[in-house]
Amino acid sequence: MGIKVLVVDVGGNNVKLLATGRREPLKVPSGPAFTPGRMVAAVRKATSDWSYSAVSIGFPAPVRGGRIAEEPKNLGRGWVRYDFRSAFKRPVRIINDAVMQALGSYQGGQLLFLGLGTGLGAALVLEGIPHPLEIAHLPYRNGLTYEDLLGKRGLDAVGKKHWRRLVFEIVPRLREAFQVDEVVLGGGNSKLLQRLPRGCRRGDNSHAFTGGFRLWEQWAVPGRRTRIRSARRRPK
Repeated sequence: MGIKVLVVDVGGNNVKLLATGRREPLKVPSGPAFTPGRMVAAVRKATSDWSYSAVSIGFPAPVRGGRIAEEPKNLGRGWVRYDFRSAFKRPVRIINDAVMQALGSYQGGQLLFLGLGTGLGAALVLEGIPHPLEIAHLPYRNGLTYEDLLGKRGLDAVGKKHWRRLVFEIVPRLREAFQVDEVVLGGGNSKLLQRLPRGCRRGDNSHAFTGGFRLWEQWAVPGRRTRIRSARRRPK
């Protein structure tokens, strides 16, 4: 990588930060009153002694054409029209946070990423090209959506044992529907799974940083879909 990148992983409780050459990430608190101006100020203060020339932002809302398309549910307002490039005084690339996790998790072939957290994040990486998905609010059964069942609401409603059964019921169906080689299960609640469905592997939050760095690899062309090069994995 020829440039130093600051990766900003925005969440509803914390914003996690890591830059090229740094080993330990930093956290700054977020929350329902967290606006983009407050985020930039907090990030710049926390990283005042860091050196970086570009910024990657993973954001918990739909992102289209490199711009935030909808206001987030668990943060403050004003994100859609905010000029991050001017605020950071550096080039900025923004993608959905699940897409950033998927990019960082990618090892080749066709991958489906599912983030089992407060909600349900989802993304595809097909032959190195990322594709955001918005499947969380699609109906699954009895008027309940995928997010109602696999997200925190479902976990709280039915308990760990039955929630694990739902994961083993739904995830293989999604794997077959999208015809992928493997599924990566990320998000905080993936740690509650004692074992994984066939064809799945467990993600890691650190993969978000890998995805953020990959956005600026030298062969990625600005203004086009980023293709991630990686060694092939044998499908499971």
